[in-house]
Amino acid sequence: MFKRLIFGLLFGVFVGAGVAAVAIKALGVVAFGEGGAAALLAYGLAAVTGVLVGLIAGKPIWASDAKIEAGLKAFFGALLASGLFFALRKWLHVEVNLGSFGAGPAAATEIGQLPAIALPLIAGVLGALYEADNTPEAKDKASAAAAPKAGAKLRVAGGAGVAADDGDEAPAPRQAKR
Repeated sequence: MFKRLIFGLLFGVFVGAGVAAVAIKALGVVAFGEGGAAALLAYGLAAVTGVLVGLIAGKPIWASDAKIEAGLKAFFGALLASGLFFALRKWLHVEVNLGSFGAGPAAATEIGQLPAIALPLIAGVLGALYEADNTPEAKDKASAAAAPKAGAKLRVAGGAGVAADDGDEAPAPRQAKR
């Protein structure tokens, strides 16, 4: 489980860094502002990050029988990412300077204002959560294949008149010939 947790954390950071790179390079947003439109963009990018992590972390959407689960993870991932982004901006006041890397303004800025730090951080938390929640099914399928299925007819040796035994009831008594 620890290995899945670390994998989910790294996978989420990778997805968040991709969304942050799109925000920085394509949209030109090196720091989120405080105004209405800037906050709307910031929370929108956080929600998109949560949706992407929900769709591909844990059991991805392309896995068999995972469409509903991935859709739910995407929906709640958007909500959780927005909530985590709010908490990050409201209560975590750590300043960093990413100006020399080209990923932030020249002056020191709080990490809740920087998409290069905030989005990978949020996505890493969500990725670790979803990956730790994902339980592998390979062992379950192997043990289910080895065990007989419920209601299966089994041949019992030693009696010509006994056709099957399903394990739940005693076999019917033999009819005497007349």
